[in-house]
Amino acid sequence: MTQNKSYALPIAMMFALFFMIAFVTGLPSPMGVIVAKQFGASNFLSQLGFFANFIAYAFMGIPAGILLERIGYKKTALIAVVVGFSGVAVQYFSGQIGSFVIYLTGAFISGFSMCMLNTVVNPMLNTLGGGGKKGNQLIQTGGSLNSVAATIVPVLVGYLMGANADERTIDKANPALFMAMGIFAIVFVVLYIMEIPEPRLIGKSKVKHEHSPLSFRHFIFGAIAIFVYVGIEIGIPSTANLFMTSDIAKGGLAINATVAGSVVGTYWFLMMIGRILGASFASRFTSKAMLSAVSVLGLVFVALAIFLPVSTTVSMPVFQSNISFGLANVPIGIMFLIFCGLCTSVMWGGIFNLAVEGLGKYTEAASGIFMVMVCGGGILPLLQGKIADLTSYATSYWVIFVCIGYLLFYALIGSKNVNKDIPVEVIG
Repeated sequence: MTQNKSYALPIAMMFALFFMIAFVTGLPSPMGVIVAKQFGASNFLSQLGFFANFIAYAFMGIPAGILLERIGYKKTALIAVVVGFSGVAVQYFSGQIGSFVIYLTGAFISGFSMCMLNTVVNPMLNTLGGGGKKGNQLIQTGGSLNSVAATIVPVLVGYLMGANADERTIDKANPALFMAMGIFAIVFVVLYIMEIPEPRLIGKSKVKHEHSPLSFRHFIFGAIAIFVYVGIEIGIPSTANLFMTSDIAKGGLAINATVAGSVVGTYWFLMMIGRILGASFASRFTSKAMLSAVSVLGLVFVALAIFLPVSTTVSMPVFQSNISFGLANVPIGIMFLIFCGLCTSVMWGGIFNLAVEGLGKYTEAASGIFMVMVCGGGILPLLQGKIADLTSYATSYWVIFVCIGYLLFYALIGSKNVNKDIPVEVIG
């Protein structure tokens, strides 16, 4: 498929959905700080919001892929928007009655929505870009808007919480929840009235395929890479947020939630910058080269964060709630963890592009399997939180280090398509 002007509006709509995915998915990070105070949750329990959100992918990934094949991109996205609105509404309701269980239920429902939306936007952008470098470029550009929303969420909720730890309740986050519901409502209306091409459904045969995405070794390794990557992306800032607001963060004193939110927001801001740069470089460098480079850099940053002493602090520029930059005094290891945002920025697009390359008619089913593996964003941070409870925050980042090491393996070795003998053309 070649790119032309008629695809400008569908591409813009996919970009808008990228923004919405990040906004809702980012809520459990600052909400984890809230529930840790409001409900007395441990590091492990405070990560259950992410777990509930991402474990939904394990249940909905395959059904989302089937929906995409049977009813197409638009109808799948519309259903997802309705489910997402409901999930955020339940989280709002949990604040009204002060229930941790209902909060987790809302996060779980939101996860169903995010899974379906991710199933739509990634293959759609890759297809509209014709795959290869152009498909990767569109995914990286959409990822830039994804990072804008991810930057806003922790900064906004951190600002709403304020400096007084005793006032950290879900009610304080209501404006952010209302904003999320408003985004869902607007996107539903716009998506409903516009047309989206359904390239895989045109003239598609109803004959059952002889193979599946799991017939391709590079896809299997890629699915594992997605599981690992989402755990990395979420685990780095979420655990850093918990660490900064703990009593051992800086000289035995916790960093207030507003400042911590700004620091975490800077991680997502750097992801946005990285994705903008990635979109610019994607036409000149292969996904393999980009993923390899950022994996090596990420290993260096995480190793420095683990080994540098907590007592050493630096003043680092942070993105603040008034949309300006200021300085925050943080442990030096935190600064290097925030720098990891530059590395994680292009990983998703690179992994997805490498894993679906050469899949042809199996692309939609592959996207559904990918969404199952996104549950890593709930499982690995949960594991990291448990290790932090048992040992220390710094030690817990060995989970991240090992995961980044796997991504380097995938970029260099695991991404090679050794199953080119399998026919992938659509017949009929």
